[in-house]
Order: sequence, then structure tokens, then C-alpha cells
Amino acid sequence: MLAGGLSAERDVSLRSGRRVAEALRSARPDWEVHERDVDAALLSSLADNAPDCVVPLLHGAAGEDGAVRDVLECLGLPYVGSRPNACRLSFDKAVAKTLVRRAGVATPEWVALPHATFRELGAPAVMAALERGLGFPLVVKPTRGGSALGVSVVRTPDELPAAMVGAFAYGDVALLERFVEGTEVAVGVIETADGPVALPAVEIVPDGGLYDYSARYTAGTTQFYVPARLDDAVAAAAAEAALTVHRTLGLRDWSRSDLIVSADGTVNFLEVNVAPGMTETSLVPQALTAAGIDMGAQMAALVDRAIARV
Repeated sequence: MLAGGLSAERDVSLRSGRRVAEALRSARPDWEVHERDVDAALLSSLADNAPDCVVPLLHGAAGEDGAVRDVLECLGLPYVGSRPNACRLSFDKAVAKTLVRRAGVATPEWVALPHATFRELGAPAVMAALERGLGFPLVVKPTRGGSALGVSVVRTPDELPAAMVGAFAYGDVALLERFVEGTEVAVGVIETADGPVALPAVEIVPDGGLYDYSARYTAGTTQFYVPARLDDAVAAAAAEAALTVHRTLGLRDWSRSDLIVSADGTVNFLEVNVAPGMTETSLVPQALTAAGIDMGAQMAALVDRAIARV
């Protein structure tokens, strides 16, 4: 179990890793499940004592950008999850949105703006162009990263500079996305012998209105409805959107798509996670429970699939 690392999402990764490790030990008591951080001793340890399978639960940079998985492939080690190239396509939100839109899934209009462009063109000119092209309100976030770190809702031009600074604190490129009012849902996808299957949608209702880092990982600050309070046709459309994202980006084993359902029932893609959070407040575990699936048994099945691929 690889968890931790040096990204801003280290603490969440450690919590995810501990929870999945405990679930695997419960589901398969005959297995030896080891938890490892990413450090300078990792590769020599993996080379000297090669595990039967690695479960990467690293979130953020170097965890979901495909880099660690590249190294695992160089070592010839089986692992759960998507291959490196698919991770790279998914981790960059602007790239993922482009490919998903081409596949026919709606996604809010957006602009990807590097820090250098914002600085060189001048903040006032950029804000004027954004107001004409996208309008307000906007969602501003780093193009790469997760856990809603650096995410802001900007309702007026005066709020934009601070939001840009917040996004640039987590990366060199900010995604400015047209804000869509609606129901926020997350749909997990798990691959089975019969192909990828969508889990029940999880509806997210944060107390403060924004599903930020605190709302995600502080118990009691967000209400969840599983399955989401959607009519059958919209729920089916959300499931199909998540499956389309999974297939379009070439993902493997599991994923979680974050979506917004607008008032007219349109399902809008926001982003996808190739190493979904598995903490006590995370969304995929809630969806598994709603589907009547034991988390440990499901993760063990994914490990079995990874080993069988060798």
C-alpha cells in the first residue's frame, strides 16, 4: 500500500492508505498487507522484496500524474489502477475536459491560464477578457491537483486576483471555469469481469455551500445522500457520463468522476480522480456501501485483477 508522499494531499493519502490496508487485512486475513510511504528507500525495498501487487493511494502530484506508476512498470510490478499515460491525461483538468467534451459529455466552458500569461498580459486586461468571454461567477482552481485545494468561487471581478493567487499557490496553471448552479454528485466506476460498472451517485451538500478541503475531510460539515436525489433518467445519465469518462481517458480498475447536474437535468463533467480518496468521509466508500459491496472485498478483487494481468 503506497500512501503519503510529499504532495499537499499527503495527510489525506495516509488516511486513505490506512483505511484500505485495514479493509484488505479484514477481507483477506491470509495476506500480508504492508503500508509504505514514498521516500528514498522505497525503490530499493521494492526491488529487494518485490510485492505481489502495489496499491497506489497517493493523491495529488507524483501520485495521480503517472510518475510513480511509470517507475512501478519499470520494476515490472503489478499495481491497481490506471496506467501512466491515462493518469497524465486525467490529472490535467483542462486536457481531461477537452477529451471528455469530444466524447459528447457536457462540461462547463473554461480557460486554462498560466501564471506567466496572467502576469505578462496584466491583471486588469485579463479580467476584462474573462468577463466578456466567460462571465461571472467563475470557479478558479489549479489545473492539476485535488481535494479542492486552491479552489475558489469568484462572483465579481474584484474577487478574481485573490482567487488566482490561491490557485497559483498549488500550480503554475489555473483553470477558470464557468460556474454551474446545480446538484453536485460523484460517481465511482469499478471494473469487474463484465466490464466497468458505475456505482450509485453520491450527492454532496456542504454546509458552507463549497465542497472545499475542510468540507471534504471534517466529519459533520457536509451532508451526503446515497443514492443521490436524482430522478431515474438523470441518475442513469450521470452513470453513463462517468462510464464515458472512464473509457474515453483509458482508465483502468477504478475511477471517480465529479459532476454537476444543472436545473434542466444536464450532467456536466468537472474532473476525474484515478486514485479516489478512501477516508472515512470519502465518496467511493459511501457508494460501495450503498451498492452493498464490502470495500475490503472489492479492493481485494482489484488486487487479484492486477496480479492476473502479469
